[in-house]
Amino acid sequence: MVREFDFYVVPTPIGNISDITLRAIDVLKNVDLIACEDTRTTQKLLNHYDIRTKCISYHKYNERERVDFFLSELKSGKKIALVSDAGTPLICDPGTVIIEELVKNGFSVTSLPGACAITTFLSQIPRNGEEFTFLGFIPRSENQISELAQKYVSQNIIFYDSPERILKTLNIIKSIRGDIKIALGRELSKLFEEVKYGKITEVLEYFKNGIKGEIVCMIYADENSQDKELDNKIKELKQKGFRDKEISIVLSTLFSLNKNKVYKRSLELQS
Repeated sequence: MVREFDFYVVPTPIGNISDITLRAIDVLKNVDLIACEDTRTTQKLLNHYDIRTKCISYHKYNERERVDFFLSELKSGKKIALVSDAGTPLICDPGTVIIEELVKNGFSVTSLPGACAITTFLSQIPRNGEEFTFLGFIPRSENQISELAQKYVSQNIIFYDSPERILKTLNIIKSIRGDIKIALGRELSKLFEEVKYGKITEVLEYFKNGIKGEIVCMIYADENSQDKELDNKIKELKQKGFRDKEISIVLSTLFSLNKNKVYKRSLELQS
C-alpha cells in the first residue's frame, strides 16, 4: 500500500525522455493538477506517456501569485504535482516558495527520487571523498567568479553554466587557480553526451571551437589547498590593515591554527 500525499515534487528527464520512473508517471496521471515551469515543455513529456492531467504554469516570475491558488485547490481536497522543465524541482528551479507555504499550512509533501544533473554527473567522474560544494548557476561577473575560485580553493565545487559563457568562466578560474584539474559534462543522457576530465588547459583546448548543450562542471580542490587557503586568509586580513602579529592571533583563534606558523607565513607574504 502506497501512502498518499497532498503535494508531490516529481523529477522529470534531464535529456533522455525514458529517464522517468514508473511511480512518477503514475503520480502525474493521478494528481488533479500539475504545476510546471513551461506548459509547452511539460506537455511534450505528458503526451509521450499519455498523461492527460491539467497543467498550470508555475515559474520564478509568478511563484507568489500562484501560492494562494494552490492552497485553495489543496484545501478543496485536490492533489498537486510540481515538475520543472528538466530534472528535480527546487534544484536551481522554482518551488521553494510554495513548499514553504505548504509546510506552514500543514499539507503533506513528498519528493520522488529521479533524474538530477548533479548526481548523474558526479557518479561518472573520479573524486577523492564525498564532499563537494554546489554553487547552482555560477555568477556572470568576473569579480564574483574570481572570488568563488579563491574562496573554495580547498573544496571541490560543482556548478551549472551556459555554453555561451563556460569557456570564459574557465579562463577566469585558470587565471586565479592555475592549471588545475576539472571535469566538465555536457548534454548528459542525450545523444551527444560528453564528459571531459583533466587539466583545465586540456579541456579548454578540446572545446576551443565552441561548446553546445547544457553544462555541468566541477573544479577540483587544489593540492596543498590548506596552505593556499591560509595564504588567502592572511592576504585578506593584510588588505584590511591587520598587522602580522594580529593576523596570527586572529587566525589561530578562529581556525585552531598554530600561531607561530601563521605569524611566520604572514611575514613571508609581505604586501
